[in-house]
Amino acid sequence: MITFPWIGLRRVLLNLSGLCLALVIALAGHDDLRLIAFADPEGGYDVAVVEHLRIQVPDQARDAWMEAERGSWEPWLTQQKGFLGRDLLWDPTSQEGTLLIRWRSREAWKAIPQEEVEAVQQRFELIARQALGQVEGNPFPLVYEGELLPP
Repeated sequence: MITFPWIGLRRVLLNLSGLCLALVIALAGHDDLRLIAFADPEGGYDVAVVEHLRIQVPDQARDAWMEAERGSWEPWLTQQKGFLGRDLLWDPTSQEGTLLIRWRSREAWKAIPQEEVEAVQQRFELIARQALGQVEGNPFPLVYEGELLPP
């Protein structure tokens, strides 16, 4: 057995393994995704709902996607009541990004004014267009929007 001298690295690898398994199950349409999505290896909080989004992200635009996320959604989400964290994953086969956003309650998530969401989305699109040299449009259109609930 390989041992890692850094406990933090072991935890990161375990979490990454769980996320990869969740993505594989999600892409396979398996019902056990809900069990994985709500599992917290640290036991620090109870996730009530996971916002599940998929967007088009071509391989050559992955860096621009991450730059736009860091400059818009990431700082805004950390300020939202009930936000617990998120995972960004990329599927090279479908050229899609998967976002799993964990919320303490569905009520907290849905209480966010739509105008705020739209303003952050506009900022996201602006940063993405600038990074890609585009003049208009959303470089990363939404493919799927849903939610995952605990079993």
